[in-house]
Amino acid sequence: MKQFPPTVKGTIWAVYSIMESSEALLHLLDKKELYHAYLQSVTSESRKREWLAVRVLLKNMLQEEKEILYHTNGKPYLADYSYHISISHTKGYAAIALNKVHPVGIDIEYLSSRAGKSYSRFMSSEEYLQVSPENMETQLLLHWSAKESLFKILGEAHVDFKSCLHISPFQLVLGNLSSFPAHETKTEANHAYTVHYLANEAYVLTLAEEI
Repeated sequence: MKQFPPTVKGTIWAVYSIMESSEALLHLLDKKELYHAYLQSVTSESRKREWLAVRVLLKNMLQEEKEILYHTNGKPYLADYSYHISISHTKGYAAIALNKVHPVGIDIEYLSSRAGKSYSRFMSSEEYLQVSPENMETQLLLHWSAKESLFKILGEAHVDFKSCLHISPFQLVLGNLSSFPAHETKTEANHAYTVHYLANEAYVLTLAEEI
């Protein structure tokens, strides 16, 4: 587990590198009765590993095991409502953000060129012009990941990433935590956000918090 320093708003966040099998991950959990129904409903080993890794990560972060439930729209919440929670997983990794007071949004994406093939669907022309040729794939993937995090924290349906979620210009930092501003124009409130991020040789990770 890689746990990051809490943010100014008190968000705790962490990443788990999924190395174990689903059986080994289940062994790390105590309340096994909470997990049998889901595990019996899916056949994909990778889905089982990601699902269980999230629960192992949550247990490691809080030093206690808590039940994760889901609203009808798929948004996760804790059964005891002790924290706002956001969850993400990608090939080989799981990530969680928790905040006692404020909603949060987190996203993790394994490093690949897939965002470069579809950037015109989620980036405005102004945003694309901000991207420099150096490390372009990482920058495009960061835009996608940031907008995924913004979508999660916004909690609105039918959000057009290209026209409603906006990333301000930023200088890419590799290997260390950094941040950039963002905002939304989906609602009348036009909320402003800080997007914290880590971009390394394996993945990009983004965490969105309202300013």
